[in-house]
Amino acid sequence: MNFWLVKSEPAAYGWAQFVKDGKTAWTGVRNYQARINLRTMKKGDSVCFYHSVTEKQIVGLARVAREAYPDPTAAEGDWSCVDLEPVQPMARPVSLEAIKADPALREMKLLKQSRLSVTPLTPAEFGRLLVLGGTKV
Repeated sequence: MNFWLVKSEPAAYGWAQFVKDGKTAWTGVRNYQARINLRTMKKGDSVCFYHSVTEKQIVGLARVAREAYPDPTAAEGDWSCVDLEPVQPMARPVSLEAIKADPALREMKLLKQSRLSVTPLTPAEFGRLLVLGGTKV
């Protein structure tokens, strides 16, 4: 199993809407590294859902429900998307400040490649985020 972090602006598509929808196609990614990450995702992989821009915090956990397929929102180019489904909210959101302050998370791609919307997590990083969020899977 692999672990991931996806970012979304809460005003554009937040956790509450994701839960209401029950599943979503993670479309609109137009970065080559993020595309590689989407194509690497496997059904059942765990995903941290991060509210970017205004909140800057991990608010929930999701799962990959369908592996990469052509992004139907792409007018041109070879872009991919995956389907995600919500699993549970974090008991406590994990803020960007808490991530930056934790020595165990200092190598997270979120901190190293802050503009990337889909990033991998190591098993240790995922486990530490669960601890910080007071969340059990």
